[in-house]
Amino acid sequence: MAAPLIEESVEIAGTPEQVWAVVSDLQRMGEWSPQCKKMFVFGGPVKLGTRTANLNRRGPLFWPTTAKVVAFEPNKKIAWKITENNTVWGFAIEPTEAGVTVTESRTAADGKTSALSAFLVDKVFGGNDSFEPELQAGMRETLGKIKRAVEA
Repeated sequence: MAAPLIEESVEIAGTPEQVWAVVSDLQRMGEWSPQCKKMFVFGGPVKLGTRTANLNRRGPLFWPTTAKVVAFEPNKKIAWKITENNTVWGFAIEPTEAGVTVTESRTAADGKTSALSAFLVDKVFGGNDSFEPELQAGMRETLGKIKRAVEA
């Protein structure tokens, strides 16, 4: 069973608007994420309901996914649901005295993903015990790159 929630947060010396400009530009995901190498956005500017096609990589393995934006609150929150595994990924932006806290999360409702995803994680990616810590480390890397971009 997948963890119901995986998340990481970082403090960024910036405004919600500065952070939003980075995290809501899904076409730039490949600049930040060590696993999601490209998000192709369909239908114009990103908004609630926008669909994407994504290219992911882990070592020599490549695989496509598709997603739909399921939360879109400018300067606060963006999230997208991955069609193939039913997980929801996203960023939340919370103002602080020094700037903002940005949290990246992956939610698997009731710890469940699709049967295909569960099979692949178990047989190809080494099981949840190794794959999910890798996802969390990837979140830290992603947030670090976003922090550097905003604070530059």
